[in-house]
Amino acid sequence: MTELTRCSWAGEDPLYQAYHDKEWGVPERDDRALFELLMLEGFQAGLSWLTILRKRENFRAVFDGFQPATIARYGPQKIENLLADPGIVRHRGKIEATIAGAKAWLEIMDEPGGFTGFVWDTVDGAPILNAWPEMAQVPAATEESKALSRRLKARGFNFCGPTICYAFMQAAGLVQDHVTSCFRYRDLA
Repeated sequence: MTELTRCSWAGEDPLYQAYHDKEWGVPERDDRALFELLMLEGFQAGLSWLTILRKRENFRAVFDGFQPATIARYGPQKIENLLADPGIVRHRGKIEATIAGAKAWLEIMDEPGGFTGFVWDTVDGAPILNAWPEMAQVPAATEESKALSRRLKARGFNFCGPTICYAFMQAAGLVQDHVTSCFRYRDLA
């Protein structure tokens, strides 16, 4: 059996490899799924993505499946309950940012194109196809991620700086950053 060549960040952890192989870089155009991914990227700030992946099902459970209409109604008691839950990242600022993000998402959904259109407008509706030979060449942020960050913040989102936005863009397939030797590069390019 031939060993698959993956991006180096996928490492040896089976959960991380499955995420790399099946999710990362696949163009996502579902409004709710994009909201979930952006919120999880915000929770990841200062942590590893593997930490978030290991807690993702817990996040989904306690954040009501990342349904923005439900999250937008969270009050003080729900915030306290979330802060007490060891199954997620317990950070008041990130929890409150998720609630604010849900409210902003609802407003954007009333506009033509919804959240998907809002996000994908950043790349004119089509993925940016990069061809990096090595992970060390992949930037942490780009002009596009800076622009998306500014637009999100102007609408009321938090924990969405240019680096978080670039990680979100990579994960959601707005940017194709699998290295050229990775088997997924050919699949998604």
